[in-house]
Amino acid sequence: MEQLWLVDTPDGPVSVRLQRKRVKNLNLRVGTDGVVSLSIPMRFPLSRAEDFLREKSDWIARTLARQRARQVDPMPPVSWEMCVRRLEEALDRVYPLAASLGVPRPPLKVRALKSQWGNCHWARGYITLNAALARCPEGLRDYVALHELIHFLHHDHGPGFYARMDELMPDWRRRRRMLRSYAAALEEPVQKEKRPRAVSPTV
Repeated sequence: MEQLWLVDTPDGPVSVRLQRKRVKNLNLRVGTDGVVSLSIPMRFPLSRAEDFLREKSDWIARTLARQRARQVDPMPPVSWEMCVRRLEEALDRVYPLAASLGVPRPPLKVRALKSQWGNCHWARGYITLNAALARCPEGLRDYVALHELIHFLHHDHGPGFYARMDELMPDWRRRRRMLRSYAAALEEPVQKEKRPRAVSPTV
C-alpha cells in the first residue's frame, strides 16, 4: 500500500512517499531523484510516523541540500589570510546583537573542519568557525557567527535558543537552508599555506 503524504516539519513541508509493508522497523530514505520515502509496519499509527518524520526533518533537509549542492558552486578559493579576515568581519558585524545580551566578545579560532560550520566552546570562552565559510556568501557567514554566539546563552538547541535567534535574526531559517546548499565547500576546505623552510647558504 503506497500513498503520497505532505508532512509539516520544523524545516518546512516535506512530500513523502509512504508505504506500508510487512516490516518490523521504519525505513526512511531519500532517493537520488529527491523523493523521500518511508516504509512502516502494516499497523503502525500514522501519528507516530508523522512524529518520526518531524524528528528526522533536519536529516532529510541536509540530505536534500547535499543533492542540490552538487549544482551550487561555492565561491572561488581564498587565501588563509583572507579567510580569517572574512570570518573576523562576520563576527564584528553580528557581535553587537549578542553584546546587548551581555555576551562578552569571544576570541575567534579558524579551523579547517570536515563536517561542522562552527562550534561554541562556551566553557572556555571562545568560538571556532570553519575556514570553508569564507567561500560562502556574507549573509551565511553572519548566520553561523551569530548562531555560535547565542550558544553562550543557550548551550543546546532548545526553545530558548530558537526564540533568541528568531528575535535577533528573523530570517535565520532561510539562511540555514541556503547554507546547506554550499556543502560542497566542506569538501574542499581552505588549507593554510605552507611556509618555505629556511635554507642555510652553502659556502
